[in-house]
Amino acid sequence: MNVVSHEDQPRETWRAGVETRMHVAAANGAAGLCIFEQWVGPGSGAPTHAHMVEEVLTVIAGEAEMWVDDRRAVLAAGQSLIIPAHSKHGFRNVASGTLHIHAVLASPIFEASFDGAAEPVRRWTA
Repeated sequence: MNVVSHEDQPRETWRAGVETRMHVAAANGAAGLCIFEQWVGPGSGAPTHAHMVEEVLTVIAGEAEMWVDDRRAVLAAGQSLIIPAHSKHGFRNVASGTLHIHAVLASPIFEASFDGAAEPVRRWTA
């Protein structure tokens, strides 16, 4: 049995204005998904990118403008966005406070292809 204490997982600065705490991934024994949280400052977020697998983003606090391909919506606390595999998507904090996001990715390794990047980004591998 593999018990993970979320508070024991460090927060990592992912980019300016974005802190990430990985809860579950290949690095701590997951075989089929990763689960993480992000705390995002006003105006910051995730630039357009894609994953090979489905992702679900849930707003815990704050408001986020989210997009999938050419569709956009503003989500608030208690709302989730289901992002199909291979879809270009991203989000940004559109409120004055901290945006708190919970994310589930259908892969134990976070891998994303960002627009304009030569190589995919891989994190939390075994």
